[in-house]
Amino acid sequence: MLDGMTRPKDPVGPGLAALAGLMADETRAGFLLALLDGRAWTAGELARQAGVAPSTASEHLGKLVSGGLLTEERQGRHRYVRLADDRVAQLVEDLAAHVAPSAAARPRTLREAGAGSALARGRTCYDHLAGRLGITLTDALTGRGLLRQDTGFALTDAGLRWFDAVGITLDRAGRRPLTRACLDWTERRPHLAGTAGAALCRHALDVRWCVRIGSDRAVRATPEGERAFAELLGIEATALS
Repeated sequence: MLDGMTRPKDPVGPGLAALAGLMADETRAGFLLALLDGRAWTAGELARQAGVAPSTASEHLGKLVSGGLLTEERQGRHRYVRLADDRVAQLVEDLAAHVAPSAAARPRTLREAGAGSALARGRTCYDHLAGRLGITLTDALTGRGLLRQDTGFALTDAGLRWFDAVGITLDRAGRRPLTRACLDWTERRPHLAGTAGAALCRHALDVRWCVRIGSDRAVRATPEGERAFAELLGIEATALS
């Protein structure tokens, strides 16, 4: 109470509550995590991933699209959805990083345990590399003076030259930050995101330094990638396994 008057409500409150409500459902949260691979999924694929009926998946996806967390497009009979943008991906990854390891459900099968281990070793976080692979690359860039972390994430002049020399084009004209620290939910440390992180990930997949594992967002370094990372950043192959 202020002088007998009620404090006015913050106008952002209802919107924040609605956003939190969209994520406060295990099925919808699972959809958002699956879509962190940066690709478009069909409703049927997400239904199978979550183990729910297609009609249930469609209902949940409709809420996420209406709430602005997902975008959709149709091609023929198929309906594809993806995360609305990198800001949504950052929000999901940041929230996942705040989930205590002890709070995560124990894997029920060997397959689930193997999938969890693969994600921890290396994965895509929307459009950049995460897990031990992402952290290892981030640490190598920092150790070689190509990336600074002491005053926030920033490429040094040597880092900009390194990207050019490797043949990785950086879009410096867009509104997206060139570099950004993204807290890794398995390693509990920041990995490289932003334009530079996305460009590095895209290049690594395009030239097959890394490949996706199955239909999930897990990735691993290939023998060619191990050689390239050793030559370019001094990373030992054992650090990538």
